[in-house]
Amino acid sequence: MRPNKPDHSTSLLDKQAAWLADYKPGLRVTEQGTVVSIGDGISWIKGLPSAAIEDILIFADGSRGMVFDLNRDRIGAILLYETEALTAGTTVHLSRHSLSIPVGIEFLGRVIDPLGTPLDGLPPPRPTARENMEKGSPAIIARDFVHKPLYTGIKIIDTLIPIGKGQRQLIVGDEGLGRTSIAIDTVINQKGHNVLCIVVLIGQKRSAVVSTLETLKNHGALDYTVCVVAEASALPGLQYIAPFAGCALAEYWMAQGRDTLIIYDDLSTHARTYRELSLLLRRPPGREAYPGDIFFVHSRLLERSTCLNAENGGGSMTALPIIETQQGEIAAYIPTNLISITDGQIYLDKDLFVSGFRPAIDITRSVSRIGGKAQHSSIRDQAGQMKLDYLQFLELEAFTRFGQRLEASMEARIKRGRLLREILKQDRLVPHSTLFQLAWLTAFNDGLFNQTDPKDIPKMLARIKQGVETATLTIDSGREQWQQALNSWLQPS
Repeated sequence: MRPNKPDHSTSLLDKQAAWLADYKPGLRVTEQGTVVSIGDGISWIKGLPSAAIEDILIFADGSRGMVFDLNRDRIGAILLYETEALTAGTTVHLSRHSLSIPVGIEFLGRVIDPLGTPLDGLPPPRPTARENMEKGSPAIIARDFVHKPLYTGIKIIDTLIPIGKGQRQLIVGDEGLGRTSIAIDTVINQKGHNVLCIVVLIGQKRSAVVSTLETLKNHGALDYTVCVVAEASALPGLQYIAPFAGCALAEYWMAQGRDTLIIYDDLSTHARTYRELSLLLRRPPGREAYPGDIFFVHSRLLERSTCLNAENGGGSMTALPIIETQQGEIAAYIPTNLISITDGQIYLDKDLFVSGFRPAIDITRSVSRIGGKAQHSSIRDQAGQMKLDYLQFLELEAFTRFGQRLEASMEARIKRGRLLREILKQDRLVPHSTLFQLAWLTAFNDGLFNQTDPKDIPKMLARIKQGVETATLTIDSGREQWQQALNSWLQPS
């Protein structure tokens, strides 16, 4: 005989009966507000006396907003979702929830808006967890020293401006100098390195967003990446919360012990959006019309990027915020704010870009304050010697512009520096392995390029790359082994 199936309808009736037995009628008081005016992505509301900053508001027409400003007689809110039916007189209620986003491994490979809604036309993911967008940064006792390298695949960065997992490294420069290219190259280079990536695109045109997504997809990087998009046509409120949404996704994985990389592209647009919302809500303007708390907004965002210790899972969140300068003015308000918050900057120079040196990174203005601690000892030793040669070359080259005659030893240094400049040139979307970085560093320091014509440098590097791909050497192999291998690879055929 078949066993009797449980009668779920009976159990449901029992629960309803128990609920009715305990129910006691009484008065229920709820607050209700009314929209006074609406426009430019904000809404003024009267009523709701218990509302607090960052409370989520539910409008009767289905729109959503967030409390952004409190006055004596009304509330200023930014809109996160707006329907065509939203107008003055619409009733508003408090949701009693803070702003959050669904998180989970289900978002890998997806394109979403800052609220977690898919933008790629695929079915919505079904995550089981949510994370608040606004959270405090990890406590000092929960953090660890930056001790693991994060390789970008870009020669000049991995050798001279190294980045460690958990570091905040600013990418700064004028528009059109390749800031985004550096960030995308870094994401592509994480393939096979067990690093989860989040790319936050703020206020960009749809064509630029599609181009970025196509690049990631064509290089197989979208499989381990989440793209959070608030394009130029999105509500200013969505553009404002976009970096916090991406940070919440990365923070969730970091708490699980995973290594993450997050790109903020870019925080200049984010700052302008925050200024726009603040001025519309009649907040007092400060320097360059930005509200005085713009520093606090970016600091509380970037301070959440760190490296956790083993007791807290050992995960990390590496941040690469991008910032725009005008005519190379690095001393402007927003760039100086972010330089003081981050652990170093990669500065792109227009003159270098025009001269054909790509990526156009100015070594004299770029710095990584903590990344060198995480650099592998073999690369650190070789890179230290090379950096000294390059900086001396830059100083000596300035004298040649005035037609000064130099000694033979200085002429040799200038020739060696120009060879190094050719070596450091690199096309976009062609990241290099760690072994290749160590190989060319060793070859340069040992003088194997000294007799090479600058135009033949690409051929020499191609030989080294081919040799590295077929060799059994590792990054911990001895210097003599590397020297023997390099001599055989670079020997004229």
